[in-house]
Amino acid sequence: MLKNLKNIVVVSLSTVGSRVLGLVRDILIFAALGASAWNDAFILAFTLPNLFRRLLGEGALTSAMVPIFSDVLQRAGRSEAFAFFNQVLLRLLLILSALVVSGMIVFGSLAQSGLLSDRWALGAELAVVVLPYMIFICLAAIISAGLNLLGRFAVAASTPMLLNLAMIAALVAGMWLSDDQARIVYWLCGGVLVGGLLQLLLPAWDLARQGWRPRVEKRASTEMSELWLLFLPGLMGAAILQVNILVSRLLAYSLDESAVSVLYLASRLMELPLGIFTVAVATVFFPLLARAVSDNDDHAFAGALTQGMRLVVGISLPAGVGLVILGEPILELFRWGAFSTQNAAQTIPLIAIYGIGLPFYSAATFATRGLHACKDMKTPVRVAGLCLLVNLISGLVLMQFYGASGLAAGNVLAAIVQSACLWRALSKHRSEVGFSHLRGAFAKVLCAGLGMGLFCFIGHALVLSFDLADKLNAAVIVGLFVPGGAALYFGLLYVLKFEELDALAGMLRRFIPKRKA
Repeated sequence: MLKNLKNIVVVSLSTVGSRVLGLVRDILIFAALGASAWNDAFILAFTLPNLFRRLLGEGALTSAMVPIFSDVLQRAGRSEAFAFFNQVLLRLLLILSALVVSGMIVFGSLAQSGLLSDRWALGAELAVVVLPYMIFICLAAIISAGLNLLGRFAVAASTPMLLNLAMIAALVAGMWLSDDQARIVYWLCGGVLVGGLLQLLLPAWDLARQGWRPRVEKRASTEMSELWLLFLPGLMGAAILQVNILVSRLLAYSLDESAVSVLYLASRLMELPLGIFTVAVATVFFPLLARAVSDNDDHAFAGALTQGMRLVVGISLPAGVGLVILGEPILELFRWGAFSTQNAAQTIPLIAIYGIGLPFYSAATFATRGLHACKDMKTPVRVAGLCLLVNLISGLVLMQFYGASGLAAGNVLAAIVQSACLWRALSKHRSEVGFSHLRGAFAKVLCAGLGMGLFCFIGHALVLSFDLADKLNAAVIVGLFVPGGAALYFGLLYVLKFEELDALAGMLRRFIPKRKA
């Protein structure tokens, strides 16, 4: 447990750095572009390579490769595992190259055809520029998964910082050289490409230090056959989830010129705690779950799964409460330059909606990894198909009455359905897995979260009563009640004897140097 928590802390700290830089990047983007047609077009274009990243990189392919790589590593050692790894990389590179070239031709033709309105043509034009990022990020995701299976988490977790640094540098250069939003957007696209290349080179260098050498492996293998059997249904499930995101953004793009931007910003704030902790837990526990399945150790699998789920919910629930109550002052820190008060007012209710959904997004993310570790790719596909229908129907209905807020509510409703269905499927896979093992921990988390929420609500109201300037209000509230609320929450968990908190405290005591007598 101690080693697992150490790895989670390593991944979490790296992710904190990345997310902080990501927030700086987003502040600069919204300061330069606001919630404008240029920003909407960039977000829509950037969605495409990220969609394939989650399909062919860290999504279906990684989930199919990790259990097989783990089996080969346990059975035959690193040499054979790296040979299998090279087979996967070669095939992925060929597929990605074909997709990128085809996509650039299609979107370039559409942008010049005159068949699209100006807004859609602009999105297609920017898509041509950023599509090559797909190759870099998908290969980087597979290489990072290989590092994680070898027990190396720090380098892989830190690579997103390189993307954010490259985009920040490009934005600063673009804003310094010109105030034309068109030129700034193209500088931003260039930063994406440079950052993606850096994201690929760093983990590849670290994996090479572990003995990997890129080679052309043409020979077929039983492992590759097994990979395709797992990958194809996994691809369908991941595709449905990504279509979910794309559908929401396309619907938002049809609403008005700012809907995509405000939905994106609200979801980015929700993804901050999701990425810092939930993804960190999933990253560290996924190889453990796969190894337990390889060893046919049901008890170890159930123990790791319930432990990971308690950690995931233990962090995501208070983070969601914080977004609901403190979303407005947090967002005020983004209101610079072209990002107006009206844009902020559109975004605040979306943050609250996503805050409510955060624990369900987190639970669904971790439960999906549990099923993938069991080599069950079909159940997530069926659940994803159901969630696509829930999201599409609820989004279409609710957007008629509530606009972008209705789309966000549809996303959250789909996440609730997804988390419930996936956990039910996991409990069928392993008899030792069930909600009864989580009920006590969840009750403690809920009580501590409510106490923290009450503290933040009262503190927020108290600071507002002093009638300070907007930015000063936001800085005081965020500076005092984010860390203060977190301290109170963990203090309440300590009083309630939350199991994973005791383990974390033990790890911290081990790393704090003892005083010499």
